Formats: sequence, C-alpha cells, structure tokens
Amino acid sequence: MIRAAVVGTGGISNAHIQGLLTFPDRCRIVALCDIVPGKAEAVRRRYGLDCPVFEKAEDMLDAGIPIDLVHVCTPPFAHASVAIQAMEHGCHVLVEKPMAAGISECQAMLDTAREHHVILGQVAQNRFTDPYWRLHQILQSGIAGKICSVQVNSAWWRGHCYYDLWWRGTWEKEGGGPTLNHAVHHVDLLNWLEGGLPEKVACLMTNVCHDNSEVEDLSMAVMKYADGSLAQLTSSVVHHGEEQSIIVQCEHAKISAPWDPKAEISMDNGFPEEHHNQELLTELNRMAEAIPPLRYTGHTGEIDNLLTALEQHTEPLITGKDGIRTVELITAIYKSGFTGNMVTLPLGPDDDFYRPEGIQRHAVHFHEKTVSRESLGKSGIRIEHI
Repeated sequence: MIRAAVVGTGGISNAHIQGLLTFPDRCRIVALCDIVPGKAEAVRRRYGLDCPVFEKAEDMLDAGIPIDLVHVCTPPFAHASVAIQAMEHGCHVLVEKPMAAGISECQAMLDTAREHHVILGQVAQNRFTDPYWRLHQILQSGIAGKICSVQVNSAWWRGHCYYDLWWRGTWEKEGGGPTLNHAVHHVDLLNWLEGGLPEKVACLMTNVCHDNSEVEDLSMAVMKYADGSLAQLTSSVVHHGEEQSIIVQCEHAKISAPWDPKAEISMDNGFPEEHHNQELLTELNRMAEAIPPLRYTGHTGEIDNLLTALEQHTEPLITGKDGIRTVELITAIYKSGFTGNMVTLPLGPDDDFYRPEGIQRHAVHFHEKTVSRESLGKSGIRIEHI
C-alpha cells in the first residue's frame, strides 16, 4: 500500500486526490497540507478522508507519519523547495506543472532525487489522453515518414479576473503567463513527439487583454531542429473557443490531434493528385482505430502509471528529465521574447536565464499587478482539453 500526501489543496489538487482515490487497493492518502489556514481541512472533509492536515510541509514531513509519495500541487514558485524537502525525507515525488520556476531549480530537484534514490515524476497528463497517445503511437510507427513541421496551438481563454488571484500574474510567484503555465502541456508533448529539444528558438510575446498582470497573455514561437524540421507554438489565454491542437506534417502524411489525417500523392508535374493518397489514408485510419483506448486518462492515468512504477521498481513514463527539458525550452522562448534575439540551445549554468532570478531580472513587465485576492469564485476548473 503506497502512502501518499498532497501538498497544496487548491483547484488542481482535486485531480490528484480523485486519481489517488481511484485505486483504494494500491494507495491511500495519509496527509494534506496547505499554507492557508482551514483550506486543507475543508478538502479533507469534502472527500471524507481520515488523515491529519498541516499548514507547513516541513511540519508534515517531520510529524513521523509514514509517507511514500508526495504530490506537490502548490503554486510554481514553491515546487522546488517542497519537492526537495520531501525527497530529502526519502519520499518519492509527483510535482505539478511546471516542474519549477527555472532550469537551476529543476536540476537541483534531479540531483536530490538521484542522491536519495527516489523517483521524481512530473505531471504532463495530456500524454495520457487518447488523441495524443494515438498521435504518438502512429508517429513512432514511421508510416507517415519523418517530421517536416509541427504546429502547436495551446489556445486557452481566461477572463480578466483570472489574474486577480494572489500568486498569478507575477514573474516572481507564477513564473510567467501561458507560455509557462498553460503551454507547458503542449511543450511536453512537442518534446515527446520530436524526441528532443530544438537547436534554435525565436519568439514574440505580448499582453493584450489582462492589464492586471505583469506576465504575457500571448506568445508565438518558432523552433528549428537538428534535422531541419520546424515547429510553431502559439501560447495563449486570449483564444475564444480554446481550440487546441497539434498538427504534424510528415514526409508522407499529416497526422494530428484531434485526428484528421491527410495524405497527398504527386502527379508527374509535382502537383497533388486530385483523389489524394487513399491507400495511405486507409492504413492510417485503420491503425488509429486499432489502438485501444486508455483505461485511465489524464491525471488518473499518470497516477496509475506512477503507482505501477513504484510497485514494480521501474521508471514512470514521465520523469524529472522530461520536466527539465520542458522548462529549458520554455526558458529559451522567454529569453527570445524578452531580448528580441534568436536563442541557441542548450542553456547552460553560465546563462543568466538558467536561474529564476535571472529570468526575473530580464522579464518584461507588460503591466503591473494591482489586485491580489486570496481566492476566486468556486465554479471549478477544467483541466483537460484536446
């Protein structure tokens, strides 16, 4: 039986708690923690949990409660400190997105996990959704050929009051806008599909709708990979409809999530045949239909995968190594957006953007945050999109 604790009981913690409660024969929640007085207790009552609550992670870890796994669901600025404390106490960790506020913090987390022989998992729950799982499987099969370009639309919409929450909308506490906190899902997927980081990044960013926030609400980045392929990433909280997608143009076909394959075949003059490559389209659709749906999806799917890794002493699908790659690419996007220059990867320890304080020194303050509320409305949040 894996004993789990949840640190940070805000909106996203519900996905973690519900995921853990899906597997009562494999794990149980033994502690909750939140710095806001009464918040963890309210969550404990809501779910009928039989566990103590704490306001400080260090008090929870020092209380003598046997804990195997800590879910870090705090605001991003606290991810590294809480995760490192937990791992130093011998706990495995699953940390919410983004892994940390900067590359240096991610590296410190990886070093701690290695030193204490624990697993550091990074939340990237969109890998555990059928459309993206299918897309990756078919891309890996090679049937569509090599990647030529990837178009990533991380399109979200958030109202003006979204940035009134106390920790949002500041470079110090949130660490960035949608490029970091929303597109993080799609950046992980891009790295997963491409198999690694690009060589060069260029970006423009702005804040067009949220004048109560220091950070960007829209960015557009272009990346070039060693094999010559390009990727385009739009990160936004101003897109009505939230029509998110990843479109992969390959040598032989276009494949995408949502699923909408296209395949051309050439006439002798180089123009596309009118009836397209029906043979390849038929095979692509056959393969897509043959991939069985995931038993568990989203956070629950990732939690199932992590529990299996702990039970079988293997690595989960998504580790801290994936998390640091995601943060490195996002940092490169910010560096380009702030400086107006093309950025070359990797970013090493001698780069001023390697550390959160360096990012904050260079960050463009699009507006100043003028409202800071302890909580917003209780209508709930949506955590999965396609």
